[in-house]
Amino acid sequence: MKFSIATLGLAASAALAANPLFKDIQNVLGGDFSKKLGNVADKLADGARKTTTDSANWLYTATNKAQFPNYALRAKDPSSLGLDKVKQYSGYLDVEDEDKHFFYWFFESRNDPKNDPIVLWLNGGPGCSSLTGLFFELGPASIGEDLKPIHNPHSWNSNASVIFLDQPVNVGYSYSSGSVSDTVSAGRDVYAFLSLFFQQFPEYNKGQEFHIAGESYAGHYIPVFASEIQSHDDRGFNLTSILIGNGLTDPLRQYDEYEPMACGKGGAPPVLDEPTCENMRDSQARCNGLINACYNTESVWTCLPAATYCNNAMLGPYQATGLNVYDIRKECDSGTSLCYKDLEYIDKYLNQPEVMEAVGAQVSEYEGCNFDINRNFQFAGDWMKPYYTAVPALLEEGIPTLIYAGDKDFICNWLGNKRWTDELEWFGKEKYEPKELSDWVVDGKKAGQVKNYKHFTFLRVYEAGHMVPYDQPKNSLEMLNSWLAKDYSYGSK
Repeated sequence: MKFSIATLGLAASAALAANPLFKDIQNVLGGDFSKKLGNVADKLADGARKTTTDSANWLYTATNKAQFPNYALRAKDPSSLGLDKVKQYSGYLDVEDEDKHFFYWFFESRNDPKNDPIVLWLNGGPGCSSLTGLFFELGPASIGEDLKPIHNPHSWNSNASVIFLDQPVNVGYSYSSGSVSDTVSAGRDVYAFLSLFFQQFPEYNKGQEFHIAGESYAGHYIPVFASEIQSHDDRGFNLTSILIGNGLTDPLRQYDEYEPMACGKGGAPPVLDEPTCENMRDSQARCNGLINACYNTESVWTCLPAATYCNNAMLGPYQATGLNVYDIRKECDSGTSLCYKDLEYIDKYLNQPEVMEAVGAQVSEYEGCNFDINRNFQFAGDWMKPYYTAVPALLEEGIPTLIYAGDKDFICNWLGNKRWTDELEWFGKEKYEPKELSDWVVDGKKAGQVKNYKHFTFLRVYEAGHMVPYDQPKNSLEMLNSWLAKDYSYGSK
């Protein structure tokens, strides 16, 4: 999770709209653009985090002076927290000369860690912690109202070892005196982290396959991060596949599908009246023109206006209803900024001194989503950039790619994800595009619809919102296990 109205990692959408600064962003197009941009940028926090003294007893500190002279990796054993019985590590990737410190939490597979694959999980935002994925969606435990761990029998570490990484810096337990405001820069840090992780823990790089999975704004991250990995001929590990859930990857196609999803054409009843739907349709041409300008230049001067106008015109009407942007069936839990009460339990749990001590956290406060980072990515023009263009090269290199989407999500809905995958220009498009959706069946019941050619797959997940593992824990684990077993067609023909 998540995705914001001004920066789709998808945990910030509703919250950012309620932020007073968003009104400044909305006004950018109304006058002297460069002057107003400067005025708003002056209001942004630099993202620096307050840190605590490093008193943790680290098990390991790893460096690779030849390849990464300024990087180091620290590790602790947080198993005393009782989240799972498997081997665990938590700690930091340190980039000392840039004062950047990335937090990670690793859980071994419950099955056969010597042979089972490794999965890196990334939440979006941008600016939202991957520990949300750990505790809210797919990790070995959730957190109850009493702030006690609750065992998750459908954890994704059932048959894979999983790494949860807080990135970019100043997300979750990560910290820095500076900031990162674009996906490409974040990718270089993630590559360095993975290289040092597999160097420090070679037992997880002895032939095991490695996959990157994530959701929401990770639809931006993952194609870029995968490309960064593939660009290094001397890499010490190999990427096997990528998985993107309810992601923002190709805004030009995806923004076209907000009106259909809100107006009853996506399998859910309409939530907007016809005049509002008509206004959205009338706004689409200008929105498309602005996104095309961003695609052509990839400049903040074109990409920021595109995000500002299109988010207001295409997301604003839905948000005005008060419905949950992550699940079209629901209203937000009362008194919450991100619609789910359970997220508050997670924040409280991760702010407990004994938890922070156990994992080696070096920040004074944990935040599930850092909205300063969210805005910084927005003001760098990152939101509307065409990162989907990295996918064809990955497919050409033989990297299997799964795009899955819960069909009750609004913010990164299944219609938009199907649309961009249908229209993607890649070597298999001629065979892929005309295919019809086939039933995806789990335990004899229809669980969704699938479309596949070779190693490119789109999967619609029934009765799931933005966070598929939260709404469909059993089926999402089946989805993962089938993918790891290389059943890329999910039984379809």
